Amino acid sequence: MPELSDFDDEVWCDWDEDDETKGELQVRCLFCERLFSSAQAIFSHCTAEHQFDITQIVRKQGLDCYGYIKLINFIRITNPSTESFQSILDQVPWDKDEYMKPSSMNDPLLQFDVDEIWESMEQQPCSSEQVAGESQVQAAHFQRLQGAEKRAEVAEAAVERIREDFEKMRQYVQDFVINADARTGTSTTNTITDLRQDEDSVYFSSYGHYGIHEEMLKDKVRTESYRDFMYCNPHIFKDKVILDVGCGTGILSMFAAKTGAKHVIGVDQSEIIYQAMDIVRENKLDGVVTLIRGRIEDVELPVDKVDIIISEWMGYFLLFESMLDSIIYARDKYLTEGGSVYPDICTISLVAVGDKKKHDERVAFWDDVYGFKMSCMKKAVIPEAVVEELNPDTLISEPCVIKMIDCNTVGISALDFASEFSLKITEDHECVAISGHFDVLFEKNCSNKVMFSTSPRSPKTHWKQTVFLLEQPVPVKKGDVIQGKIACCKNRKDPRALIISISINNMKQTYSLQ
Repeated sequence: MPELSDFDDEVWCDWDEDDETKGELQVRCLFCERLFSSAQAIFSHCTAEHQFDITQIVRKQGLDCYGYIKLINFIRITNPSTESFQSILDQVPWDKDEYMKPSSMNDPLLQFDVDEIWESMEQQPCSSEQVAGESQVQAAHFQRLQGAEKRAEVAEAAVERIREDFEKMRQYVQDFVINADARTGTSTTNTITDLRQDEDSVYFSSYGHYGIHEEMLKDKVRTESYRDFMYCNPHIFKDKVILDVGCGTGILSMFAAKTGAKHVIGVDQSEIIYQAMDIVRENKLDGVVTLIRGRIEDVELPVDKVDIIISEWMGYFLLFESMLDSIIYARDKYLTEGGSVYPDICTISLVAVGDKKKHDERVAFWDDVYGFKMSCMKKAVIPEAVVEELNPDTLISEPCVIKMIDCNTVGISALDFASEFSLKITEDHECVAISGHFDVLFEKNCSNKVMFSTSPRSPKTHWKQTVFLLEQPVPVKKGDVIQGKIACCKNRKDPRALIISISINNMKQTYSLQ
């Protein structure tokens, strides 16, 4: 490797000269090929030789640093004539984002501070021509302000569209997560009849404890409606073979036996069946009533066909727990031609709720929790449907039926449904939620028809009502009609649970009932 002393003086001299040459600033004129050593020199040249006064342009158009950069790039890229600048009145041709990109990355004019021009103008006395043009400058400033205001409005609209798109995407993701299919869950089916016993064990174990049966038996609306239907229509049961699906403590089986049924078969998978056997023997009905433990989909009945199927299968929002799937399975396999399923008709209805206090407690509460904002919690709270008793005074619309089920003909596929609804408002208020309830009817071949309702305006039942809170209350007036759409389907991850989507006023919310 050569030492520094090996380089002769001539080499060092040449190197120094090259550095000096490279250090000189070379600025090409905006309108010709001449080179200058500074931005000020080129501006003076442009004014003298090309009648282009950069100071006048900056002043007249009120250019800031961005406007100045766009102007320089516009001239470099488009090579306009200097005369064209005299005809500019309103919108300048260089006020486009594309002119923020330079034609040359090393253009020294782009490094010039336009504030120097403004400072020089402030130090110089105004000429008569400048004074005369002051109004034009102010007009130009006003036009630019108007243009900026319009661009701000366009940008604001764009932000709002982005927000709406984001909300739609959030809703899509929520729907996707809530309604995750079999590839993310343990179940490979969306029907109860195809579930394995081990997959369904949690559901049946919940009915093994006496507490839930005590609650149902003490529900007089429920239990007395079944009793009155059977006791007031004994001709339906006289000398018939009856199947009681999900018999629990055996109360419906014993009602049927008391009306003169020839044979009653009760089926239940939960351990409560053993208490039911003792209850039947205690009431000396074991000669008529036969109880079998197991799922209706798995057991073998002691008969090929039955005349009547009776069951108390209804869940929250009617379809929760999906027990109707099992009734349909039993009907298709065991019901004789001309036989009947009871109850035979069920309907689901919606009604608008105006309980502002409830909305404040459940939703608005998260806006200020001991001085802290927790609004993100709303995204977890709102999607959960709430089962509770509503004060009938908080209802602000007439009910609207969204689904009617004939248990003698309905298929499993029809239990997933979508329906439009119209809620006629009965008073000026804010709609904070939509509530769902159901009605049950015993009609087919009945000389004495019986029905009961779980509406907030009817006597209370253990089913209560299912409430779907809205994130934002909807102001309404008496006579208004809330138009919406509801979709209800089984949760693919847990077919005994429900996924319910409600759309109102361009707002859509998905709820889970589980």
